[in-house]
Amino acid sequence: MAQIIDGKRISQEIKDSLKVQVEELKEQGKSCTLVVIQIGNDPASSVYVANKKKACEYIGINSRSYELPEETTEDELLELIDELNHDSTVHGILCQLPLPKHMNEKKILNRISPQKDVDGFHPENVGHLMIGEFGFVSCTPAGVIELLKASNISIEGKNCVVIGRSNIVGKPMAMLMLRENATVTICHSKTNDLKNICKQADILIVAIGKPKYINEEYIKEGAVVIDVGIHRDANNKLCGDVDFERVEPLCSAITPVPGGVGPMTICMLMKNCIEAMKYFS
Repeated sequence: MAQIIDGKRISQEIKDSLKVQVEELKEQGKSCTLVVIQIGNDPASSVYVANKKKACEYIGINSRSYELPEETTEDELLELIDELNHDSTVHGILCQLPLPKHMNEKKILNRISPQKDVDGFHPENVGHLMIGEFGFVSCTPAGVIELLKASNISIEGKNCVVIGRSNIVGKPMAMLMLRENATVTICHSKTNDLKNICKQADILIVAIGKPKYINEEYIKEGAVVIDVGIHRDANNKLCGDVDFERVEPLCSAITPVPGGVGPMTICMLMKNCIEAMKYFS
């Protein structure tokens, strides 16, 4: 029977550790502040922003939010980011995605100072990751590494297949696995013979964006399967990119959806914010 990798438990343990760090910093007269900017009132975005505020409150990080109307102009948002970049009391800045269609997402994200880019999206931080230097790492891939380590799953020397090549998950995920000395293959929508490539994976990380796409035909017996996807199925039940019921019997370990990778993303955001304060304030 597969080990079920419990992201809820692991993320709670990390948050408790971060809470202790924040308390120690406060005793030294230091405090940490995260600013979240949300444009419009997309329901999913509002839920994510509320969860970030809740995590900040639990850990002891100060949170400020700017909930701006949909008609906010790009120049107005850029002006706000510039103000926050120069505010020494602010340590982390993030713009909740997606942004309205009239805004250039790349331009907005690149305007955030790399030293306050706790989402890890700025090209400077991506470059640091590429060459193995310190920088903020995209939160979901960073969370996957923490899940593997906390579950005592060895990465070094393993064959790792990453399905997905997005800038937010797939590419940084591959770089982080390389950093941990895995041998990495990146697959995507144009990959030929995907099933056979996946069946060679000791660790299969799935961020394909298609519900229950990966079934037992893609899995090597004894593989570790990390499911980054989140969707709702025909019964409105949460599911991932992996067909859990069909894949789990073959695995040595697997993340569930929900309760696997998801809780780790906000957890890593909190960690990045504390590191921003420690290293750059």
